[in-house]
Amino acid sequence: MNQREIDLTCRTIISMDTQLNQVLLETIEQRNEPPKQFTFDAVYPENSVTETLYADSVFPLVENVLEGYNATVFAYGQTGCGKSYTMQGMNNTSGSSQRGVIPRSFEHIFEASSVTAGTKYLIRASYLEIYNESIRDLLSKDVKASLDLKEHVDKGVYVPNLTWHQCTNVNDCERLMDKGNKNRATGATLMNKDSSRSHSIFTILTEMCTQSELDGKEHIRAGKLNLVDLAGSERQSKTHAEGDRLREATRINLSLSALGNVISALVDGRSKHIPYRDSKLTRLLQDSLGGNTKTLMIAAISPAHDNYEETLSTLRYANRAKNIKNKPHINEDPRDAQMRILQEEINRLKQELLDVGNVNRDNQSLPSDGKGFQVNYDEEIEREKERLRMEFECEAGELRRQCEDERLTNHELQQKYNDLKEQYDGDINALEGYNLQTKGKKKGRLGKQTNDGNDRSPRLMNSQEKLQRLHELENKLIGGEEINNEEQKKKRKKKLNEMREKQEQRKRLTKAIETNDDDVMMRVFDNAQEELHFTSKKLEQLHLENKRLKRDNDDLQHEFEIDRQSYLNTMRTQEKQLLLYRTMLEKMSNIMERNCNYSNLDKIIEKARYDEERNVYYIPDPIREEVQFPQVANLPTTGISRNTQNDFNSPSPMNYTYSGQMSNLDSEELERRYGRNVDTSTVPMNKTRNKRQEQLLNENALLKSIKTNPTQTNNLESDYLTRRFSPFEPPVPRLSRRYGHSSDKQ
Repeated sequence: MNQREIDLTCRTIISMDTQLNQVLLETIEQRNEPPKQFTFDAVYPENSVTETLYADSVFPLVENVLEGYNATVFAYGQTGCGKSYTMQGMNNTSGSSQRGVIPRSFEHIFEASSVTAGTKYLIRASYLEIYNESIRDLLSKDVKASLDLKEHVDKGVYVPNLTWHQCTNVNDCERLMDKGNKNRATGATLMNKDSSRSHSIFTILTEMCTQSELDGKEHIRAGKLNLVDLAGSERQSKTHAEGDRLREATRINLSLSALGNVISALVDGRSKHIPYRDSKLTRLLQDSLGGNTKTLMIAAISPAHDNYEETLSTLRYANRAKNIKNKPHINEDPRDAQMRILQEEINRLKQELLDVGNVNRDNQSLPSDGKGFQVNYDEEIEREKERLRMEFECEAGELRRQCEDERLTNHELQQKYNDLKEQYDGDINALEGYNLQTKGKKKGRLGKQTNDGNDRSPRLMNSQEKLQRLHELENKLIGGEEINNEEQKKKRKKKLNEMREKQEQRKRLTKAIETNDDDVMMRVFDNAQEELHFTSKKLEQLHLENKRLKRDNDDLQHEFEIDRQSYLNTMRTQEKQLLLYRTMLEKMSNIMERNCNYSNLDKIIEKARYDEERNVYYIPDPIREEVQFPQVANLPTTGISRNTQNDFNSPSPMNYTYSGQMSNLDSEELERRYGRNVDTSTVPMNKTRNKRQEQLLNENALLKSIKTNPTQTNNLESDYLTRRFSPFEPPVPRLSRRYGHSSDKQ
């Protein structure tokens, strides 16, 4: 138990029978009921160590990888049950009993390759995580970048831009694992302070090259080992997750549910459709579930009674998964093997060095490269041309494969192919020009630059550089380093013998369980009493089994109802959120300017496009259309004060504009707009102008009368006009019926 379960004073409800490989789960609601039984290939109590688990179950799978098979080991279970502890371990020093499955597989692969004779290995590794249905490369420079999934006829489902790192020893793999673990998404919950918030997959790709004894040719095999650490399933009622943690838990539970649906569909056998595309996890593990892979599932469970429902769900999950039938086979001579490219380059360099060494040293016409070798320029340049041609064909083939995988459009393919062809032609022309120059001068070293740094002609490697390159390529391949170490060979032989013995023991146990030795028809009884006793005992067992099956059926129905209600509550919550967002958007669209395309949400929804691969929506960019107003003539200038005489006597520039517009209209235009025998005074522009002039005349006359006889005027209109035309003059005093002027004080 973990510290949380100890603090809750939980009692143990799990017991295991290591002889029969059975897990017994006590029922907490009905104590008088018999425990639920689950049988697996192997069971490990809480006092077991990772060393035993690896030796019994994982060791045979890694051996199969070294033979050319694909294998997958993934840990599944409730959060806080020790999945990451089992896969990665805590004290990963060599020799520790609690060293994790992943670092133990590193040691296993490199120990096996070091004592194997006649075989060369090329080992590469990658590390990725699935966080909120987004694939991330934990070993790249940009860890937050999201990667895509592609599917190929030969490769299957793969991640195109995933980085692969070459490893030549255990330390290289452990360094990659530590780097990826630091970049992995983790968080604290009430059930686990270091809870993994993502699914992680550490992949080791092993390519082996052996020489056949029959035909003497080199054959390549490739084995891939997927080490999967799944995030734990969670219940929000126990973790009390909120915000980001709640969204992460929702994504985790959905992907694990999709994995369970795939397992159920594979076990059912009647399903015509396997829902691999429901999540990124099931797509990546598509080959591991019912495909060309040997798969091992490690189910981590909690022994505490507080986690009864989660433990029961995990045991049923694992019980269904063990019934999946895969179809593994050895991957011989794969098309995309990196080992083949390295072997071809190594053989080419060896042949070139051998040819240079066999040149007649007495031929003085061949200059020396300074290392004692004679150089034949014609042969070297022809070999360089052949190398360039092979590189060109290889890169062109890669472009065609990218186009087939829909990573490149036809336009991009044509453009890149033209660039590649231009570069190839330039290199060939530079080689030919260099050959002519060398023949003319008969001196200099092969590959020397004859002009300044702007010359892009390829530089041919001399013998020393070829030898150095050959050593670099050979160092990338491992195998046979400890072939003379008898102690290492005995250690490996002992492990292989123990593995075979355990496999034979497991086969015998499985056969004994499947064979019913207590069959009534096959037994011979001495008397009727013995037969009656045996039959009654058998009937009682069948009755208990029937009762257990009915109880399991009721539990499944109850669990299904709980899940259904949970899904319905989730759907209702999401519908409420969608309604809220929709209402907010509609309110915002009403106050948005009409010249913006987002003022009409229905059109935006019609143009939206959903990408299933990336799980994103592509919507139109916001566009704001500029409204073009008609050009207006020069406006009248404004000043601090206004002269009423000028308002009446001299027309404003706007009046000039109206007059100019009317004067510019000929009789035909006036007739077209306003009909025949038109009176220009009835034209709207003239009406406005005449009305304004009359208003100014009335205001001017009224103002003069106010200034001449202020005491005889007492109305608001005259006072307003006075302030209107003379804003800096004090208001005209008003008359009062009782006291006279309002400004006088009595």
